[in-house]
Amino acid sequence: MNNLWKTHEVNNQFDELTDYNLFATDTVMNEYLKQYNLENYISILQNTGAKLGTKESFEKSTRCNLLGPTLKAFDRRGNRIDQIEFHTDWHYFMSEAKKTGLISFPYENNQKGRWVFAVMNFILQSQVEPGALCPATMTQASIPLIQKEERLWDELKSKLLSREYDERDVPVKDKRSIWIGMGMTEKQGGSDVRSNTTIAKRNNTLNTGYKEFLLTGHKWFFSAPMCDAHLVVAQIEDNGQLACFYVPRWKPNGDKNPIEIQRLKEKIGNNSNSSSEVEFKDAWGILIGEEGRGIPTIIEMATFTRLNCVLGATAIIRQATIQAYSYALKRMVFGKKLIDQPLMKSVLTELALENEAASITSLFLADNFENSDSSETAKAFRRTITPAAKYWICKKSIEVSAEAMEVFGGNGYVNDGIMARLFKEAPVNSIWEGSGNVMCLDVLRSIKKDPNDLKLVFDYLLGIAQKDSDLTNQIKALKQWLQDNIETNFEAKARLFTEQLILIVQTCLLLKHSPKEVFQAFYDTRLNNTKQGHFLGSNVLTPEVTTIILSRIINH
Repeated sequence: MNNLWKTHEVNNQFDELTDYNLFATDTVMNEYLKQYNLENYISILQNTGAKLGTKESFEKSTRCNLLGPTLKAFDRRGNRIDQIEFHTDWHYFMSEAKKTGLISFPYENNQKGRWVFAVMNFILQSQVEPGALCPATMTQASIPLIQKEERLWDELKSKLLSREYDERDVPVKDKRSIWIGMGMTEKQGGSDVRSNTTIAKRNNTLNTGYKEFLLTGHKWFFSAPMCDAHLVVAQIEDNGQLACFYVPRWKPNGDKNPIEIQRLKEKIGNNSNSSSEVEFKDAWGILIGEEGRGIPTIIEMATFTRLNCVLGATAIIRQATIQAYSYALKRMVFGKKLIDQPLMKSVLTELALENEAASITSLFLADNFENSDSSETAKAFRRTITPAAKYWICKKSIEVSAEAMEVFGGNGYVNDGIMARLFKEAPVNSIWEGSGNVMCLDVLRSIKKDPNDLKLVFDYLLGIAQKDSDLTNQIKALKQWLQDNIETNFEAKARLFTEQLILIVQTCLLLKHSPKEVFQAFYDTRLNNTKQGHFLGSNVLTPEVTTIILSRIINH
């Protein structure tokens, strides 16, 4: 009788998985490195995966998302300072991005597999704290543009490639390392960057030898305003042409550049990272690229940022899958563990298939980014399949994170847990740098701009599929469908084509890289309409095949 008041005993409940090595447990990553003789990266990634996978690391991410950035527009005496204050744990993850070479490694040397390493590093870090990967993405993507400006590159190279983290808010010349952000989106424009209204006036008062301009206007989404400089699109006043500008936070003479932060965005997710609205009030900047080439210049940067959207989505799929699987191994329901319930096993198998397909696609794109200067086929995949992958894998991350959250039930639907954070983070990758429709239109634009790109893609895929007649027929059918429809209201059908294209690409890559059971299961549930059971709970796979697929979630 004395124990009747003890009503709060917790049983059959389990915390999210922590204290595991994010890299060592990743079957796909380890197999890929061994398949391409890139084992020299394993020990580095092992160390990164071990450090990121600790309980302390996950707790740091929780804190810097719950205790997000705050705007301090003025100091105590009323001076305008436009500073963002972050939790200490934010600086920890920013430091890790620099320290591990996530930003710099692809540009430090010509070592084989450098992009594969960078991509794996990104996926690992984004599983824990994706907010810090926003400024890391923009900084990495800015490097190819800045490299074309020889003098500016000479001035910034050591700071951009530095592995040291320097959080001080001081002029670039005084920094040991720097971050670069982006400023494109305006209230009226969104993805339509050509409707830009920010004005750039010629003004060489600082006599730097660059083509100097003063920018006036408003940016609706100004990503990571504490970056040391931003690449900004504006309209040149005297000729109306759009151009791209390098706009530092501090002017070269040491004065604060008049970029006033109006407010921080209250976002659904990505809460650790600061996104802002700003006013340019004659902000000083220099021309990047040619006048009238602002859109192509910034789109070149977007090619790289879109890749990282794919990687961020892949990271969400990976982390959501491994968390759901781990929970199902322990949770008891109706007298059985969740993993032993046939319907749950079917759903977890679907998550595992999406995880493997997204991971293989990401690593394959990394190879194409690395080799696009020497291979026309790699260049074609980079231009055509990057937007297709961004469209599809980002959509899948929303679906997968929702399914995985359901595995936890109500305990997944709380803000201080990782499942809710993954779910709220997922849409940003789909929206940022072009939403789904924009990606499908970019695939269409790429096809029409250079039809040979798609020919090279199809030829490569047919080369993989040559031993599988069903898959070969699927590729040929899509080619024929494109020929029959490209001249007839094709824009309205761009989503249908893009979905079929990326599914065929993923199926071919699984045929090339994964066990035959994984390939066949993906084919049967994605491309073969007679057996389709994707996320419908239809257990179309045999228990033996399901066991093989699930065993690949965690590498033992």
